[in-house]
Amino acid sequence: MAFIGVDHGTTAMRFALIEGEKILTFELGRTEAAAMSEKEILESIEREFEIKAKDIELVALTYSMGDGFSEIKDVKKLEGRGLQSTEGAGKKTGGGTRVFDAIKNSGIPAVAIPGLHMRSKVDPRMKVFSHLTSPEKLGIAYHIKCLGYEDFVVSDISSNTVTLAVVSGKVIGAIDACIFAPGVHHGPLDLQAIRDVDEGLLTANQAFIEAGALKMTPYKSREELLNAAEKGEEAALLALDTIALFAAMEIVSMQLLLKESGMKGAVFLAGSVGEEEYVQKKISKHLSQDCLSLGKWHAAIGCAEIARDVSAGEKEILGVDVSYP
Repeated sequence: MAFIGVDHGTTAMRFALIEGEKILTFELGRTEAAAMSEKEILESIEREFEIKAKDIELVALTYSMGDGFSEIKDVKKLEGRGLQSTEGAGKKTGGGTRVFDAIKNSGIPAVAIPGLHMRSKVDPRMKVFSHLTSPEKLGIAYHIKCLGYEDFVVSDISSNTVTLAVVSGKVIGAIDACIFAPGVHHGPLDLQAIRDVDEGLLTANQAFIEAGALKMTPYKSREELLNAAEKGEEAALLALDTIALFAAMEIVSMQLLLKESGMKGAVFLAGSVGEEEYVQKKISKHLSQDCLSLGKWHAAIGCAEIARDVSAGEKEILGVDVSYP
């Protein structure tokens, strides 16, 4: 039986297939996916995975913030695409929408994974914030659980930074990208950003997507930043030092939740910046604790593992209820 997970990432849609012991992956840039028809997207999945749609047992989808529902559920029973609003934090390209609709309309069995928000089963103190994390981060956390870890913190560091705390195999808290630690592109609104929004110079979403550490540098993209860091350029290293410092602070804040439960737990780093050895070493030094690293495919693989286990009858994933079939 074949199971597919879909990671709605900031820059790309990533797909993973699990079939027995076999794991396959591929990605479509969000702009690339937006230009494709639903038929072309399905054909690309069949081609890349060398599988026919009729042979796919279940797909687990993530889409945007996933804040309009709180259970893993059949996409056919989802209102719209599972969002409270199409407005929010992040860049819109249409690629994620095209992939979601292609699978939803295909007839392939599929479930949608929610994000964590005020209606989720998390530590009630976390609900001072309306939104904690988008759905693909649950894919990362579930993959870590499938590796055998029950108590851990995972920080996904890339265009933005999001950190989750898992205790006894359940997510009890998370800190979303617009709250605390900056990533490369995105970050929380500071005093000047609030003034700029109030004066009508830009929208709050524009302020969010321009609040990352990249603003400290002359570089225009994450790729430019990382290439410059490899060359030892001072501005690039300062930006990575900044990201590492605040990510470490965010990790420590999530470790407090583990500490309250009498746990210490492992620390995992994910995302394109979290994979960088320079950043890993900085965070490990700040924490006085070694960090384990995950690659860019683990969110999609974790979603495929969710599809596999939901298909097998699992009724709870990381503390999130399952309503399927």
